[in-house]
Amino acid sequence: MGKLEFVALVAMMFATIAFSVDAMLPALPEIGAALNPSDPTRASLVLTTFILGLGVGTFIAGPIADALGRKPTIVLGAIIYIVSALIAWAAWSLEVLLIARVFQGLGAAGPRIVSVAIVRDLFVGREMARIVSFIMLIFTLVPAIAPLMGAVIIDAFGWRSIFMCFVGFVVFLLIWMGFRLPETLLAGARKPLRLSTIWADVKEVLVHPSVRVSIAVQGLAMSMLFCTLVMIQPIYYEVYDRPESFPYWFALVALLAGSASILNAALVVRIGMRGMVMWMLAVQIGLSLAMFIFDLGALPEPYGFAAFVIWQTSLFFQAGLTLGNLNAIAMEPMGHIAGTAASVVSAVSTVIAALIASPVALLFNGTITPLVVAIGLLATGSLLLMLYMRRIEGEPVEIRTL
Repeated sequence: MGKLEFVALVAMMFATIAFSVDAMLPALPEIGAALNPSDPTRASLVLTTFILGLGVGTFIAGPIADALGRKPTIVLGAIIYIVSALIAWAAWSLEVLLIARVFQGLGAAGPRIVSVAIVRDLFVGREMARIVSFIMLIFTLVPAIAPLMGAVIIDAFGWRSIFMCFVGFVVFLLIWMGFRLPETLLAGARKPLRLSTIWADVKEVLVHPSVRVSIAVQGLAMSMLFCTLVMIQPIYYEVYDRPESFPYWFALVALLAGSASILNAALVVRIGMRGMVMWMLAVQIGLSLAMFIFDLGALPEPYGFAAFVIWQTSLFFQAGLTLGNLNAIAMEPMGHIAGTAASVVSAVSTVIAALIASPVALLFNGTITPLVVAIGLLATGSLLLMLYMRRIEGEPVEIRTL
């Protein structure tokens, strides 16, 4: 497999999560009306329950991948994902749908976490960050078009058909991987699946100072993304009255933000992973502060909406410049236990993000202010943690310039 094909395949594995979340956004009103008409807003739980299952699954997928190999773990996760999607397709109540979504997230953790371990098996350091940047560039296309695809599919075949598309997507990935991707963890490098061994590896990840701080920053950075995803649909629908054009605006913003991966790939070798993260966080603090102080989102139409779209683009742009680099920072010293390390890093950061995003979503009051304040505070906390990381690593705290 050439590098271009490898990047494309791993990007699609990454995109399993984005597709499973973003394609559901246009379906939320119909799901609420069909399965819980007395309180249709509860339909948003199909997003958070998936993330909950993902968080649990990430604790499991890595150790299994270190013991059994990368490809068998992906196949196991994909089978769980497919069965759960079929149950969700046939769900007769919101409760059944939510349980199925938990298990769907559990299964999705396999391709998502193991793909990180595969990248770490083959690359290291800034070269790994560069490869991840290219992966994120392709990955961006999926969340860009997922809401639009979801809207088209729902209009043509109903909201249940979305789950059949999930099944088709993962089956395609399984066939591609089965024929083209070799096993990257040789038998001699595998570790026995013993509780004592897993616990020792988990402790090794969590006691490493820079890895521990990177996980915390990832949690805050992911929570910014999750807060935005959970609140974006009511903001477009209720604040700016653009329900019909929402998928198109979402696609445009995601495509524009995709250039972050190109920028990161070009600059990360020169200014480093930490420098890229710190620069973007500093910019986000400034933008969020301006949105809050001047209440730019409440300007008369169309200026308020334009300000929000620009700010939303900066949030997605930030994800392209921070999450991949933060993951590379955490994985760099953990090559010998890449599977377990990928699990711990992703699981803890995802749980942190879910715990923060869930209450923030409940603060929606018909304006964008709760989201703006939350993003500003989270970006500030993230930057302070990055400064602390530079200090404990014995590096200067100044951000390197171009």
